[in-house]
Amino acid sequence: MSTHTPALNIDPAILLRAQNVRVAFFDVDGVLTDGGLLFTESGETIKRFCTLDGHGLKMLQKAGITPAVITGRDSAPLRARLKALGITHVRYDTEDKAPAAQEILNELGLDWSQAAHMGDDWPDMAVMTRAAFACAPSNAHIEVKAISHYVTDRAGGHGAAREFCDLLLVASGRYAELLRGYLA
Repeated sequence: MSTHTPALNIDPAILLRAQNVRVAFFDVDGVLTDGGLLFTESGETIKRFCTLDGHGLKMLQKAGITPAVITGRDSAPLRARLKALGITHVRYDTEDKAPAAQEILNELGLDWSQAAHMGDDWPDMAVMTRAAFACAPSNAHIEVKAISHYVTDRAGGHGAAREFCDLLLVASGRYAELLRGYLA
């Protein structure tokens, strides 16, 4: 059995604020991707996703925290990625994100005090200001960072969502246990 002590160190005040989170909302472009939009000659959208982020989303599910996605776009690559990750609470083509988040909260029997949101631009702000915990990637718009409780060191699409997931896992008390499972 490993005696490894987790290297992750997060401000206790931040962890306290996030400890009751049971659902984590994520934007896609600029959070789960770098925000760039690539198009093929036929007009198909291509997206790049970070595997670190994907594993973090899976770990949230193992810890009993539901990842949910609310995005202003829709694409076959996005649907395939979310399906592969087992994320079922999704709203596509949604510019007005607060009502969509409320619908998901209602489905899960949760309220805003149990919600977190990671976003990078103005359409995310209504959800971020309602949620108990708001997070932004380092490359988010300045106004979004200003209302966030935590700003990641990493940029969107480059591990920022994983950093957010890890924070939520530590706050839930499950991080060390899940890590030990990979060290055994």
